[in-house]
Amino acid sequence: MSEEIEMMIKEQLDNTIKETNFESLGKLERGKVRDNYFDDGRIIMITTDRISAFDHVVGTVPFKGQVLTQIAAFWFNMTKDIVRNHLTDVPDPNVMVVRKCEPLPVEVVVRAYLTGSAWRDYKAGKDISGIKLPAGLKKDQKFDKPIITPSTKAERGEHDMPISREEIIERGLVDEETWNKIEEIALKLFARGTEHAAKQGLILVDTKYEFGLLDGEIVLMDEIHTPDSSRYWYSDTYQELFEKGEEQRSLDKEHVREWLRQHGFSGDGSPPPLDAGIRIEAARRYIKVYEQITGRKFEFLKVPILDRIRKHLKDAGYLKEEE
Repeated sequence: MSEEIEMMIKEQLDNTIKETNFESLGKLERGKVRDNYFDDGRIIMITTDRISAFDHVVGTVPFKGQVLTQIAAFWFNMTKDIVRNHLTDVPDPNVMVVRKCEPLPVEVVVRAYLTGSAWRDYKAGKDISGIKLPAGLKKDQKFDKPIITPSTKAERGEHDMPISREEIIERGLVDEETWNKIEEIALKLFARGTEHAAKQGLILVDTKYEFGLLDGEIVLMDEIHTPDSSRYWYSDTYQELFEKGEEQRSLDKEHVREWLRQHGFSGDGSPPPLDAGIRIEAARRYIKVYEQITGRKFEFLKVPILDRIRKHLKDAGYLKEEE
């Protein structure tokens, strides 16, 4: 990281969004990262700079909301020929306006490599969302073909739980015909992501998709192929590091999870406050993954974020003048 970029990030450590309160936008529901305003069939999604790990919000990272919104918009546009998505407008670098869908109660996780929680479960002798993997696999090993390992959607503060496709259908969470279509769409999205990432010198290791229904049609929602929902590795060093049994060079937030583990937090209790060093490093990685994925230069917007968002929402007619 250049000294210039590090200085720009340091200068913005206090210019982050922890939360928003725009009453005239609609009914507010806060997620782990987004503040969602519901009004008349649409949702105005403001991506804050909150960062979550182990299903807890653990702090804020400069420019994170801007990166996530712009990457999601990039991928929504790139994959709209595969499946309809909920995006209708991006009035600000931190804001997406989307159609309100009926969310399906299952997250669709696609994995191309044995790593993360899947590796931990495999090492413990467990199935992965009902899938029995062959013996003798190594950490970070590539599967013959990507696998789908769904999970339930957890309530805030709780953990997502793996679930098999058979249990999804048996419990009536999603009917079999719809689930088959979702699996087909998810694999096509992952293939598109894998293809583009490879051109950019990256490996799309695994990712999470969320789907909903709109007028009976399957719609991709939430986000897609962002560093919050996906794991990316550098392709040029994958094989060497894999053969050595060393950790992969990554562009996701696993380093934040590792920092938290080193400070005694793995999801239980209260997380320790993130220090300036880990916040700067996290911001650097978010910015890097934006540039690496999109091929575009990141624009450092230094004005107070809430003032900028307020202005753009007013200019676009979403926010009343008195706010």
